[in-house]
Amino acid sequence: MKLFVGLGNPGEKYARNRHNIGFMAVERIAELHGFGPWKRKFKAYAADGEIGGEKVLLLKPQTYMNESGQSVGEAARFLKIAEGDVVIFHDELDLLPGRIKVKTGGGNAGHNGLRSISAHIGNETQRVRLGIGHPGNKDAVSYYVLSDFAKADQAWLPDLMEAVAKAAPHLARGDAPRFQTDVARLLQQAESNAGGASKEDDRASRPALISTAVGPPGERRSKRATALADNLAKWLAGRKPKD
Repeated sequence: MKLFVGLGNPGEKYARNRHNIGFMAVERIAELHGFGPWKRKFKAYAADGEIGGEKVLLLKPQTYMNESGQSVGEAARFLKIAEGDVVIFHDELDLLPGRIKVKTGGGNAGHNGLRSISAHIGNETQRVRLGIGHPGNKDAVSYYVLSDFAKADQAWLPDLMEAVAKAAPHLARGDAPRFQTDVARLLQQAESNAGGASKEDDRASRPALISTAVGPPGERRSKRATALADNLAKWLAGRKPKD
């Protein structure tokens, strides 16, 4: 059995935040693969089903991001799910918007949800890193991840969620490389289907949607991310310090 965990914060206030892309991913997986209703369990919303012939429990911890490990640890222990069979879908600042990478273990890169899970069940989980880009200013990170996706993100966000859900059977069977390859193919297909002469300029300005190779620690920032960083820096500079 696999445990697929989407990371995010509970409540309507956070539902469209960049930090909640993990929730969005498992919600689309549940819809596409006909999972049962979400039920309160393990300090989370949980849904049972099968993907590619494999039993999977989908989990959306309701403990807030910083304490996600409480929910994941409780579920993994109760169901006797090994650390390596836990797959975590989470937002990744160090990938351009719409890019995706899968890795096992490694550092948590300051992600509080991953840090909490590592503390409760160990560090050798699989991570599906869903790129949201970086604001370019570390002081703006909290504001950025807790803000809703912008209108421009609709150029890639729905297609990415659909591709992740359709390729999920490979993850359920433990084939992460095939999962990444399939996501890349599906994204290219979606872009081709949305093509035409009127789409050329739009596609030229969109970020690359996926990287299947392990890249260097520093990702090149998109023009849009740079512009956002400038705006956020101005916003921060204009705030008066608290007494």
